[in-house]
Amino acid sequence: MKLSIVLSTQPAQFEAVAFKGDFQANVAKIAGMGYDGVELAIRDPSLVNGDELLRSVAAHGLEIPALGTGQAWGEEGLSFTDPDPAVRAAAIERTQSHIPFASRTGAVIIIGLLRGIVRAGVSQDQAMGWLVEALQECCAAAGPHGVRIALEPINRYETTLVNNVKQGMELLERIGAENMGLLLDTFHMNIEDAVIEDSVRACGDRIFHFHVADSNRWYPGAGHIDFGSVLEALHATGYQGFVSGEFMPRPDADAAAERSIAHLRRLDRWSGT
Repeated sequence: MKLSIVLSTQPAQFEAVAFKGDFQANVAKIAGMGYDGVELAIRDPSLVNGDELLRSVAAHGLEIPALGTGQAWGEEGLSFTDPDPAVRAAAIERTQSHIPFASRTGAVIIIGLLRGIVRAGVSQDQAMGWLVEALQECCAAAGPHGVRIALEPINRYETTLVNNVKQGMELLERIGAENMGLLLDTFHMNIEDAVIEDSVRACGDRIFHFHVADSNRWYPGAGHIDFGSVLEALHATGYQGFVSGEFMPRPDADAAAERSIAHLRRLDRWSGT
C-alpha cells in the first residue's frame, strides 16, 4: 500500500490540509516519516515553479499521485456551476492549466469543490448540466496527454452536487470519458454512503484516487471508521494507486501525520502484492 499526504504549495484557508508553509521543509519531513508520496494542493499552476517542485519531491524519493484544485474555489470562488459564464470558463481554464504538470508526474487531477454549489436562482438540473459539460471539456483536453481526472463525492453539508458513490457513478455515465473517474474519501463516505465497503466495491476500477480521514476528520485511528475493513474492500477492487491522507492537523500537523501512517501501516497486509 502506497501512502501519501496532502501538502499545499502555498498558504490556504482550507483546514483539512495538514501541511502548509515551508515547502522544502515539509517535503523532507513527510519523506522522513515514511510516506511514499505527496498529493500537491496547487491553487494556480502559473504561480508555482513546476521544475523546482519536481526536483524537491524527487530528491526525497517521493511521487506525486494527485493534484488538488480546491483552493481555486476556496480562495478565488471559481467553479463549474457559477451562474456567471465567465467564472465557469475560468474554472475550466484553471483545471486545464494543471494538465502539463499532471502529464509530467502521472498525477490525477482532483475535482472537489471546484465543481461548485447550486447558487440561488439556478436549478439543480441546470447546475448538473454545467458540471457535465465542464468535465467533458476538461477530459477531452486531458485525454491526449494521458491525464486522468477524478471527481470527489462530497457530503451534503458542503454541496448538493454529487454527494455519494451512486451519484458519482451516474455522473461518470453522463460524462462518458474513459479518463474520468472518482476520488473516494472516507470522511465524506461515512456521512453519505450506508456501507463504505459496499460503495468502494461498487466503484471497481473507476476509483482513480483514495482519501482517508476518520469519522471526525482527524487522522485515521482517531474516530470510529474500520480502516482495516475499508482497505480490504479497496484492495479487492484491484486498486493499485495511493491512499492519501487529507485530514485536520489535530492535535498538530506532525502528530496527525505520524499517527496516520502508523495506524495505516499496522493494517497493511498487501505490501509487495
